[in-house]
Amino acid sequence: MSKRNHNADLIHDVCRYVEDHSDEALTLAELAARASMSRFHFARTFKAVVGVTPKQYLATVRLTRLKDSLAKSGSIDRAAHDAGYGSTSRIYDRANSSLGMTPAQYRRGGEGVAISYAVFPTPLGLMVIGATDRGICFVGFGDVQEELVARLRDEYTKADIEPMRDPYPAGFLAWVDAISRHLAGEIPRPDLPLDIHATAFHMRVWKYLQTIPSGDVASYGEVAGAIGVPDGARAVAQACARNPVAVLIPCHRVIRGSGELGGYRWGLERKRVLIDGERAAKAAHA
Repeated sequence: MSKRNHNADLIHDVCRYVEDHSDEALTLAELAARASMSRFHFARTFKAVVGVTPKQYLATVRLTRLKDSLAKSGSIDRAAHDAGYGSTSRIYDRANSSLGMTPAQYRRGGEGVAISYAVFPTPLGLMVIGATDRGICFVGFGDVQEELVARLRDEYTKADIEPMRDPYPAGFLAWVDAISRHLAGEIPRPDLPLDIHATAFHMRVWKYLQTIPSGDVASYGEVAGAIGVPDGARAVAQACARNPVAVLIPCHRVIRGSGELGGYRWGLERKRVLIDGERAAKAAHA
């Protein structure tokens, strides 16, 4: 076994340990010791393998446990304890940046969360962008505006979803411009704020997809292997299908091992156009 694969196995073992002990006060030194690495080497290797820092991974695992517990429990105090937060104040400190809503709102299925949307024409057809006051929560493509808006509502069943009032805020128009320039091949990777929610596994997949260079593709199996679950190609495909922000998390860059396109939430023809366009832009800048 190569040293690289050995280190990846050690990091994956630590990930499993974090998932099993996320309710404990885990430290970087403790996790590094489990991998028999120095803290600096462990932190660097962990991020290279997983795509996020150990602290971010622990936060994601705790957030996932919190969401599960909130959905099942009638008590926020109990959910905080089960997820390893220690107190409800720590949840509310993190609510805006992590949950995108308060724990009570999440427990009620996002009820009361405000999402504004607007629809724009693009070379791929109509594009709907949904946003909260914290970032973009939905990007989708289609041919019929009513169907696109219905898919946004299906994604956030209990949120307050309304058309964005005209004139649109300058910040929102800047997001639209960045996505449009990305579709035109001018920006390989737009860096925009996202307000999305995911399981720990989905977040690992989505983080990795954002590292695939524009113009390149990877197979579902290659992505699964890269995040440490070599038998998880099917789960990777499911994570791609659940991606709520088309192109910002580039699930279109994942194809079957045979070279076939595989599936795409917004239509295979759009997937082909996106891949071909990114390859052409990469070749033009080579």
